[in-house]
Amino acid sequence: MKVTVIGSGNLGKSIITGIASSDLFDSKNILVADKSDENLEIIKKQAGVSVTSDNIKAVKESKWVILCIQPRILKIVLNEIKNHITDDQILISTVTGVSISEINEIVPNNKVIRAMPNTAAVKLQSMSFICADNIEHEDVHFVEKMFGTIGKTMIIEERLMQAATVLGASSTAFFLRFLRALTQGGVQMGFHPHEAQEISAQVAIGAAALIEDGTHAEVEVDNVTTPMGCTIEGLNAMEHNGLSSAVIKGIMAAYKRISDIN
Repeated sequence: MKVTVIGSGNLGKSIITGIASSDLFDSKNILVADKSDENLEIIKKQAGVSVTSDNIKAVKESKWVILCIQPRILKIVLNEIKNHITDDQILISTVTGVSISEINEIVPNNKVIRAMPNTAAVKLQSMSFICADNIEHEDVHFVEKMFGTIGKTMIIEERLMQAATVLGASSTAFFLRFLRALTQGGVQMGFHPHEAQEISAQVAIGAAALIEDGTHAEVEVDNVTTPMGCTIEGLNAMEHNGLSSAVIKGIMAAYKRISDIN
């Protein structure tokens, strides 16, 4: 099988690197298209894939066509390639906020699968969401394997894509802002900024690892707290100042905004 990736920005590079390092495709069967010669040169050296600046040439003979482009140029690219793709080619869209039905308005005969990674894809630690009209189809599960090369995946219904954007992508920024606050607290207690950030980041990685097996977060919270200890003192102070409420309100505000946009 052959796969084409249109777009080799940060997200495109991450996906290309992931699938090129897996056993899903031979690197010679991965073709990358981009208008930026600089991007193409970088990804060619980095992943050993074939490159072209010609989108029409890129889509020929590839079963899978991954669209890693900005929403503003999606229609341009689709109109460019629509007369050069066959009905059995599958389009995988990573374009935020554009539904399967909207893409099928331009390419009505092609199966479209949406995939939404987050920015941690550059570290192969993405949380990616996959959806399609028939989420049980074998092609959907193969796409899940593709995006599994850059992190964890979850197959969801398309109606949840907006919520997934907030919880799985926007939350990266929310969590980093919390880490920044931890770092500032560490500096106030006496650590140098780089030390406080390193400590906070490792604590976050460790905390996430504690619940990877499905353990409820509050179980691990209880394991850290002791009667009349500093941890419960800090937790209660945060809650009195609205920590949980602020986070939930922030998530719902982001969700309302993305719902209004779409």
